[in-house]
Amino acid sequence: MTHKNPPPYSNKALPTVLTIAGSDCSSGAGLQADLKTIHALGGYALTVPTAITAQNSLGVSTVSPLPAHIVRAQLQTLMADYDIQAIKIGMLGSLEVLETVIQCLKNIQNTPSIKFSPPSIVLDPVLISSSGKPLLEPTALPVFINKLLPLVTLITPNIPEVNALLKKTEHSPFKGMEKEIPDMAQALLNLNVNAAVIKGGHTIEALATDYLVQHDSSRTDQTKKLDIQAYSTERINTTPPHGTGCTYSSAIATELAKGHSLSQAVQHAKDYLFSTLIHANHAQPSYQPLTQSSQVRTSVLNHFKNTE
Repeated sequence: MTHKNPPPYSNKALPTVLTIAGSDCSSGAGLQADLKTIHALGGYALTVPTAITAQNSLGVSTVSPLPAHIVRAQLQTLMADYDIQAIKIGMLGSLEVLETVIQCLKNIQNTPSIKFSPPSIVLDPVLISSSGKPLLEPTALPVFINKLLPLVTLITPNIPEVNALLKKTEHSPFKGMEKEIPDMAQALLNLNVNAAVIKGGHTIEALATDYLVQHDSSRTDQTKKLDIQAYSTERINTTPPHGTGCTYSSAIATELAKGHSLSQAVQHAKDYLFSTLIHANHAQPSYQPLTQSSQVRTSVLNHFKNTE
């Protein structure tokens, strides 16, 4: 039997997305969820781990940030070789790693290139895990707010993260109700945020509604009017899987890397996340029996279910 030579490589490159995030050994969230999402949506994922975590479906037990010089070396090596269209940032872990990433982003934005446009940057502000484990040193929060937020294209906070960024965790925190969205939006934009998707997964509203908020770019006067767009899906009343925030933000980054507008990218990512949720029961790993009946596992998303 004779074998034909394989076809030559195509010149058409995949949308290339860099994810900077913590490693989840259970592969439900973090770097691993980003990797699955980016590839499922037709992109090529580059990965820079910022921390190693020990976690499973029951929660995070240990967080160990990587040395900043290791993160810096990874970033510099990738930037020297790849044309990156989008960057997704998740868990950063330590002040040193945070400052390293900030300097990297500044270098990209301050070095104009004739061939390549600066990448879109999506920041998922993960400050604490769903099981209550801190994912960023508390002393790093002012640097995170004052120096990182203004550098990114979009942030994707849930309601607890909005309250943490606005320092409203104890006094009159937002609950995520629709009537609160303009106030939340204005407060976030006052932090020099360029745009935000305020996620509705933690609210008590009937629908799972996310809000893309930014300044109205169509206005030519000095008044900065808010532009708020809502994206709703049916709320799925199941045990919340971990990794939804990672999946959503990396999906938005991938859609931006494809050249979609911000509003289109959010809509496509919202549809993809909904698909991973409704088909999650078909993508569960094999678990050991629980020793305590009160323990509740969070399920894994189905990243590779065909959304068509």
